[in-house]
Amino acid sequence: MTSSTAASQLGFEPFASTSPTELRSNEDAKAVIHAAYRQVFGNDHLMQSERLTSAESLLQQGNITVRDFVRILAQSELYRQKFFYSTPQVRFIELNYKHLLGRAPYDESEITYHVNLYTQKGYEAEINSYIDSLEYQENFGESVVPYYRGFTTQRGQKTVGFSRMFQIYRGYANSDRAQGKNKSAWLTQDLALNLATPVQTPSFGKGLTGTVAGDRGQLYRVRVMQADRGRTPQIRRSMSEYLVTYDQLSPTLQRLNQRGSRVVNISPA
Repeated sequence: MTSSTAASQLGFEPFASTSPTELRSNEDAKAVIHAAYRQVFGNDHLMQSERLTSAESLLQQGNITVRDFVRILAQSELYRQKFFYSTPQVRFIELNYKHLLGRAPYDESEITYHVNLYTQKGYEAEINSYIDSLEYQENFGESVVPYYRGFTTQRGQKTVGFSRMFQIYRGYANSDRAQGKNKSAWLTQDLALNLATPVQTPSFGKGLTGTVAGDRGQLYRVRVMQADRGRTPQIRRSMSEYLVTYDQLSPTLQRLNQRGSRVVNISPA
């Protein structure tokens, strides 16, 4: 997790400062519907006539779950028109990861899997593979709208996903259809070469300190909340700090992630 200052500079402060949208009662339905459209359609503007009003009614009446609603949106003809028919297949897969799992693809094997899945079983199977996955269930369940998880450190999530996410995220006010590279895949070279590219801000191209060439000797202070091993009740959680160089940062985060520890803050030392 980056500091609030870095979150502001890098353009994802709205995601860092808000909680996921969850359907707890009928009173939450309006907010859930708005958040689902924004997430699944990549913040693209929708006309009132384009909205899937029948599905909205089913959700409001409690006849379908949020996960069902997300599935209906992604399986809809509208989603196909915006992101499938005129979009290269690899770019389409990148967007499916972003819209439905809230992250970028980690490596080329994930792209290959989905290319083969679509070729063999078709569009519906491709969409269902994200929504029916264990990853979706563990992070969103039946009642939470998918959200961008790539900006925070989470258990089971590869740290390379952070820089990959910034390649397919270009700011809170931008839309996936308005981006200049929407007609081609953004991560092809990085995935093929297994590279984690420098993090750039959406608006100004400013890199996160330490990720640009020549600055890899910069030391970073990583503050960590130790994992609860479940042996005794934790009244006060212990905090630890690590000083690491940029080159050590990724493997250190991976080790902490495997231990179940939560990274609270990363800042220049």
